[in-house]
Amino acid sequence: MTKWYGAIEAGGTKFVCAVSDEALEIKERVSIPTENPETTIQAVFDFFDQYALHSIGVGSFGPIDVNPTSKTYGHIMATPKPGWEGFDFVGALKNRYHVPIAWTTDVNAAAYGELHRGAAQGTNSCIYLTIGTGVGGGAVVNGQVLEGFSHPEMGHIQLKRLENDTYQGKCPYHSDCLEGLVAGPALGERTGKPGAEIEKDDAVWETQAYYIAQGLMAYTLVLSPERIILGGGVMKQAHLFPLIRESFKKQMADYVVTPDLEDYIVPTGLGDNSGITGCLLLAMEAK
Repeated sequence: MTKWYGAIEAGGTKFVCAVSDEALEIKERVSIPTENPETTIQAVFDFFDQYALHSIGVGSFGPIDVNPTSKTYGHIMATPKPGWEGFDFVGALKNRYHVPIAWTTDVNAAAYGELHRGAAQGTNSCIYLTIGTGVGGGAVVNGQVLEGFSHPEMGHIQLKRLENDTYQGKCPYHSDCLEGLVAGPALGERTGKPGAEIEKDDAVWETQAYYIAQGLMAYTLVLSPERIILGGGVMKQAHLFPLIRESFKKQMADYVVTPDLEDYIVPTGLGDNSGITGCLLLAMEAK
């Protein structure tokens, strides 16, 4: 009898839900607009009710509570998304399906997917960083998703600014954080254009590369991942990769010997499927 595994990649604009068998062959997947919790979760139920699920893996937008000993484990925490703050995501799923639930962030799930099926195959550790509407990062260390009292918030590390950079930053919490300086909305404010419309020789790309590389250097010094994978809408501009590698090398100044940068700082191997793949893999391991 086929075991069915459910996966939810819960994003701020859409939920991607999928069901696969034990071979990770996806039987069906749907995309659901992220509305209020009641409407969105009911649509999730309508999809999964068709299957006798063995377990579910969830990679959610955050911040979320990932500490199993916490009273609010499984909840969405402080978020500007209307109606979602305090929502008991895991509780709603458990009350409906009574099956094991794997619960982490969307970027942690993406890192896990890339480690097992994508650009970090053959390694035991990686970082996945998405640079799009925001900046989020997930990590796998020694084969395990990295979590402590909470989960990584890699987009909000403070950066040293370029001397001539007068842009105030887009993040309402930390103007000088990585997200505030390089996410899609920041890039749009700097140039008045979306990334796809900015000329490849525009000086803004050097600025982007400097800040992204500075972030990657910090992650490298702290975690020493075997591979760093960059995804998200901003990173669909492939010409950014050599600029980032060049800036990374310059800023690291040979202090740490890393793997060859062509193999160390790479694009996603799974494209837009990193997250849903990771969620399915985590579902298969859920107990």
